Amino acid sequence: MPMKPTTQTVLRAAAVLGVAFGLCATALTAADAPNNPIKEAMQKYMKAPKDVDPICKRAGAGQATKEEISGMLAAYKAMAATKPPQGDPAKFAKLCATLVEATAALEKGEAGAAEKFKAAVNCKACHEEFKPKAKK
Repeated sequence: MPMKPTTQTVLRAAAVLGVAFGLCATALTAADAPNNPIKEAMQKYMKAPKDVDPICKRAGAGQATKEEISGMLAAYKAMAATKPPQGDPAKFAKLCATLVEATAALEKGEAGAAEKFKAAVNCKACHEEFKPKAKK
């Protein structure tokens, strides 16, 4: 038994609306996704519980493990591949490239790498320009 033209039109409209809704929901979910390389790098390598040094500080002092430094390098590379939440993307990329380069030198055990790394881990340089202000 063939469908009436109005039934076909209603079904097509419902399908189009369903796809559109699905795309919107996916986009909204992606925007709030926990996979934020900047946030992940900050949480895992730049922060630590009270009375515990963060991995970045231990790395600069020569106290981090090879695995921690390798993980930190991977996190910084992922962070460098993202767009900052605000500010000049070119400046962000330059700061990240310096951080990645210094971390790679640290991983390789190059002479002077610790000093280079400590200079590259400049929280204020990034936070002032690229980190959005906290919502009140």
